[in-house]
Amino acid sequence: MSMKYDLHMHSTVSDGTLSVDDLVSEVAKAGVDCMALTDHDTVDGIEAALQACDDKAIQCIPGVEISITWNGQVIHILGLNINHNNNKLKHGLNKLLEFRKWRAEAIANKLGKAGIPDALAGAARYAKGSLIGRMHFARFLVEQGICADIRSVFKKYLVRGKPGHVTGEWASLEDALSWIRDAGGIAAIAHPARYRLTATRLRALIEDFSEAGGSAYEVVSGSHNDNEIRSMAGYCDKYQLYATAGSDYHGPENQWLHLGRLPTIPEPLVPVWQHPDWPAPLAS
Repeated sequence: MSMKYDLHMHSTVSDGTLSVDDLVSEVAKAGVDCMALTDHDTVDGIEAALQACDDKAIQCIPGVEISITWNGQVIHILGLNINHNNNKLKHGLNKLLEFRKWRAEAIANKLGKAGIPDALAGAARYAKGSLIGRMHFARFLVEQGICADIRSVFKKYLVRGKPGHVTGEWASLEDALSWIRDAGGIAAIAHPARYRLTATRLRALIEDFSEAGGSAYEVVSGSHNDNEIRSMAGYCDKYQLYATAGSDYHGPENQWLHLGRLPTIPEPLVPVWQHPDWPAPLAS
């Protein structure tokens, strides 16, 4: 029987709604054999994930989702099979957490000017880890009845041109990939269809990514529809990248994202778990 992989998910250490232990329990219920915890800009949950997965005989791949700014646009890069104790990686992530703290205060200030007071305190109630992200603000706005759901919050308040949007510089592509490489990991572009890049800009991103040492591409994502999977598979094949698959699961509240229900990576793509640096699967 083939293994079931899900290599992109979040816990309360960043902006998920389940603790690491509860997330791993849901992973086990979904029949996932190999998972990667990829919290945003932090590796603080990895030790707990390794222990919880060991208890349930699930292979745990240490991971992270790093925020970068590329040509004026925010892009997310996955680091898979990293040494989460690597000093260079942790130093770089700490700088991003400092930026996130500043950004949270700036978002709250802008929302206050838009007539939504106390947003920072409201978002903080949803943050269980070391960062406050846009998802925490979104949950607060839904709680207040300002928007009906998370997607509406992002569309109306938290994207470019909307009242709560804050610009800023994240890590560079080159820095993020150097951190991942120094930590012995494999870098992948996360959910590439979600950025709505033109074909020209997407090709430029992939070329810059490959030149900087990136080798994988998230073809199958919880935010990709069937047409997008086929399209992203074409880019993955053209640039000879390893294909990865992840739900981008944040918790059971997001009904459109499910653990363990990912489509198969299209042929003839080579899955990232066939990368020469990928750890051997657990013995059955």
